[in-house]
Amino acid sequence: MTSEKKHNILEVANLSIGYWNKKRSQVIAKDIHLSFSEGTLVSLVGANGIGKSTLLRTLANMQKAIDGSIHVHDKKLEKYHSLELATLLSVVLTEAPSSKNLTVLEFVSLGRQPHTNWMGNFSAEDKNKVQLALEQTDVSGFNQRKCFELSDGQMQRVAIARAIAQDTPIILLDEPTTHLDLYHRASILKLLKKLAKETKKTILFSTHEIDLAIQLSDQMILMTDKETLMKTPEQLINEGHFDRLFPKDTLFFDASSGRFTIKS
Repeated sequence: MTSEKKHNILEVANLSIGYWNKKRSQVIAKDIHLSFSEGTLVSLVGANGIGKSTLLRTLANMQKAIDGSIHVHDKKLEKYHSLELATLLSVVLTEAPSSKNLTVLEFVSLGRQPHTNWMGNFSAEDKNKVQLALEQTDVSGFNQRKCFELSDGQMQRVAIARAIAQDTPIILLDEPTTHLDLYHRASILKLLKKLAKETKKTILFSTHEIDLAIQLSDQMILMTDKETLMKTPEQLINEGHFDRLFPKDTLFFDASSGRFTIKS
C-alpha cells in the first residue's frame, strides 16, 4: 500500500468543481475522486458542457475548487508557489496562442522559463531540453518558421513540444485534437501515448474522440451528470458505462467493437 501511494503523482479527493459568482458557488460536478500514477496516458471524456474543461482548469490551479482537495506529490495544490508549480505541471489549452509571431524555436523555448536563472539566461541543459522536445514531437524540421505559418496540426505539435520542453511530470491538455482531420487526430493521440511511455510523464487530455481514446488510453475519466469515474477502458466497457453516456435515440455503444454507432 505504501509503495502504491508513493507512485501516485496526483491525487484528487471529494472534489467539487464549478464557478464562483461573488460569494456564491455554482457546482458543475462533485464527489470526484481521482488518482494518477506516473507514465500513464489518461483521457477525459463526456458530453458537451459536462465540465471537462472546468476540471482541467481546476487541476491546473487556474480555477478555484468549490470543495475537496488536490495533492501533487502529497502537497496541496494551493500551497505551491506559481513558479514551483510550473516545474511540476504544464498546460496546453484549446485557445490559439497569442505569440504566433514567434518562431517555432522561440515558442518552444518559452517552456524553459520556469527553470532559467533570474536573468532568464539559457543553460546548455535548457537548450538540450528544447531540442529534445522538438525532436520528440517531430517539429525540428521547421523550427525557424513563424508559428502563424503553421497548419493547425503542426501548431498543436508545437504547443505540445513547449509542454515537453517545460519538462514537468504532469501535462494537461484541453481538446488537443480540435479542428484536426482524422489522420492528425490519431497522430496527436499516438504521440501523447508515445511520450507517456518513453518519458514516464503523466498525461491527461480531454477529448471527444472517444473511440480513439478507448484504443490508446491507459485509463479514462468518464464524466456524466450523475458521477465521475476513473477506470481502464476495458472496465468501463464491461460495466456498461458508455451505454449511459449519450441518449440512445441517436447513438448506441457497441461493446464488441468498442465504438459508438449511429442508430438507424
